[in-house]
Amino acid sequence: MSNSFLVIGGSSDIGLILCQQLVENGYTVTILARDHSRVDDLEKAGARIIIGDSLNEDDVTMAVQTALDAGNGKISGIAHLVGSLAIRPPHAMDINSFEEVIQTNLTSSFITLSKGCKTMIRNGGGRIVFTSSVAASLGLVNHEAIAAAKGGVEAMVRSAAATYSKRGIRVNAVAPGLTNTRMAETILRSEASKKSAIDMIPMNRINQPEEVSSTIFWLLTNAPDNITGQIINVDGGMAKARS
Repeated sequence: MSNSFLVIGGSSDIGLILCQQLVENGYTVTILARDHSRVDDLEKAGARIIIGDSLNEDDVTMAVQTALDAGNGKISGIAHLVGSLAIRPPHAMDINSFEEVIQTNLTSSFITLSKGCKTMIRNGGGRIVFTSSVAASLGLVNHEAIAAAKGGVEAMVRSAAATYSKRGIRVNAVAPGLTNTRMAETILRSEASKKSAIDMIPMNRINQPEEVSSTIFWLLTNAPDNITGQIINVDGGMAKARS
């Protein structure tokens, strides 16, 4: 029986690569995504596609159930790759924009955690991986909203790891630095802002999406069973090192 994995936000740049890695390694994959056109090739390769919203509890429940059925009653792992990026100082951001960042990044993570753990408790455990950001642990200019949201994700991961450790559920997160994806286009479009961002990174380069997806893949499939409650920084040393 092939292990069954669910990817929430599978039409994101990193999500697409992760899903492809899982499919190529023979795993059964279910994807919750909003853009069917971006996951069409994965569907042709055998992935099960649920078109929906990660903030809609019914959609997430349907995706979890689909992955459960595909795995003959067990989900081995869930990855949450839903996110947004709003780089504005607080005085230039209204409350609706702030709450949208919190909803997209933190609330959707909690829904996935809640629905995923409820199922995994009944079926012998599993692994859940969330995506945070270097902004959660490092004070960056104009990142207050995303720092609050991703900081919440990291705190949630640590608490959930404790809550579910005796139930066989491992909960971790990956915290990337600037990554070459569609989400980072506003930063990468300008050579000046790109250079400024790279100058802050000890390894003096931005992430490639494959580096983030392969870390999530490892946490889902091959990481030692005693790794839980961890935030894995994939940021060229930005959060922890100085050069």
